[in-house]
Amino acid sequence: MDTKALLKKVRKIEIKTRRLSDHIFGGEYHSTFKGRGMTFSEVRQYQFGDDVRSIDWNVTARYNEPFVKVWEEERELTMMLLVDVSGSEFFGTVAQLKRYILTEISATLAFSALQNNDKVGLILFSDQVELFIPPKKGKSHVLRIIRELLEFEPKSHLTDLSGALKFLSNVLKKKSIVFVLSDFMAADYEHNLRITGKKHDLTGIRVYDPMEVSLPNLGVVAMSDAETGHTQWVNTGSRQVRDAYASRYAEQVAYFRDTFTRAGCGQLDCRVDESYVRKLLGYFKRRA
Repeated sequence: MDTKALLKKVRKIEIKTRRLSDHIFGGEYHSTFKGRGMTFSEVRQYQFGDDVRSIDWNVTARYNEPFVKVWEEERELTMMLLVDVSGSEFFGTVAQLKRYILTEISATLAFSALQNNDKVGLILFSDQVELFIPPKKGKSHVLRIIRELLEFEPKSHLTDLSGALKFLSNVLKKKSIVFVLSDFMAADYEHNLRITGKKHDLTGIRVYDPMEVSLPNLGVVAMSDAETGHTQWVNTGSRQVRDAYASRYAEQVAYFRDTFTRAGCGQLDCRVDESYVRKLLGYFKRRA
């Protein structure tokens, strides 16, 4: 992608997702993800209706009139986006590729964090950590994250979510908000998910294409695995083949849901032709 086309895409995503974060998600994000606690702000004169338990008796005695302590939320948080860039994310039969939807969701979340003056970081992973951008604040930083999500070319097409979770646990020392964005066509990540989920506020966002759920009856067709590159002829006219495919897919979805539930982590599903706005907003409201 040339520079002009890239900047045009970045700008398009910025306009769309920043509008969403400014007018829809900003307040919901703030309500859902609390700060680390309350910190002392100032002392002011007592006003009618103030809680008497907040009176600062030392200052009150000094000035011979009531003063109260004012506390405010220690707001600053860190958000980390853990985004799957393996081969299966370049699949799409309706509306957009899964990777583009992952980018839009990531940008919306990043701008919501920016609006609340939180830091945002990014980890792109396949079966290895492809890119790590440490958390920082600022619009230019968020725009860099969007550029990487749009143009980054991974070295591998395979997936290892467990390794990415382990890396994240090693680099994030304090509790953070973590969103894992993937189609979760992976296995054996429960152990590291449990470890990460105990330390961080973690949510899995599963993005999928409707064509992945079940095979249509198209007769004998050549199918290629986006991650391994292996191609083989498949008789989609066979009911047994279609049932086996649907069963395997259902097992992967069940593993995702059960594993995240057991680890105490949040989860939601976003189909590429559905509104991720509605899904995210509903998730934030349920958690607030």
